[in-house]
Amino acid sequence: MKPIYLALALLAGPAFGAGLEIQPVTDGIYALVGPLGQRSPENFGNNSTVGVVVTPKGVVLIDAGASWLGAADIDAMIDTITDQPVKVVINTGGQDHRWFGNGYWQAQGAQIITSADALADQHERFDEQMLRLNMFLHDAAQGTLAVYADTVFDTEYNLTLGGVEMQIIHPGAAHTAGDSFVWLPEAQVVFAGDIVFTERMLGVQPHSIVKDWIASFEAMAAYGPQWVIPGHGHAGPMTLASHDTYDYLVNLRRQIGALIDDGGDIYAIDTIDQSAFDYLQNAEVWKGKNAQQTFEQMEWE
Repeated sequence: MKPIYLALALLAGPAFGAGLEIQPVTDGIYALVGPLGQRSPENFGNNSTVGVVVTPKGVVLIDAGASWLGAADIDAMIDTITDQPVKVVINTGGQDHRWFGNGYWQAQGAQIITSADALADQHERFDEQMLRLNMFLHDAAQGTLAVYADTVFDTEYNLTLGGVEMQIIHPGAAHTAGDSFVWLPEAQVVFAGDIVFTERMLGVQPHSIVKDWIASFEAMAAYGPQWVIPGHGHAGPMTLASHDTYDYLVNLRRQIGALIDDGGDIYAIDTIDQSAFDYLQNAEVWKGKNAQQTFEQMEWE
């Protein structure tokens, strides 16, 4: 990490690496796991999981971090893993922690890749997301600007760096309209972005489409990965990803569908049983919101 970036970080106050945990997954592949709680000045907004693939020709970073300083924090963590520079950054979606660090990486000459749907989402929601980031981070949001990918694809992009082959696949909408996953066939590893949440309850937001989210998860799972690196939480097997994300979404739609079929209205969503997922962090925060958003989507199907 260059001295100017370190100086910026020191001005912001928090110590580097305060919010990230390095989880080795398999040879040359790592998850940098952010905290499961809310973004804060202490974690520079990095309350999500990003991926690192180390190749002989440089590093591929899956997701840019939530701010300029968040990207610098990720860079400092990568420096403890390898001397290789970051050559490619993949934005797996339009959520702020997937791309707000782009300016930092662009300044270092990295190629930035994302889907056309993610790019459109980034343009549409930047002001809203930046306002929220400033509310959470205050001075730690300094330096963060809207910097967009220089390589954009529609549904699939094949990338090879240092002999490591990767496929970036945008199967459709999920948590956001432009969510993609990154498949490494030789390692049998998938970086799922916000298609998968583990350990914490996912959030169905106004820009999320639950029906499509289930289909996108199925498209990702069809590759049969040995390891799934989620957008939030620790990497694990497909069984963990399925239980914490897919099973939750299917349960939500099944129960709300039954409620609608029985003539129930939105005021009855408190009767939806989500207790099987109470073990997930933030469940009490998200259960009601998720049920309401899903009902509103299904009411007119």
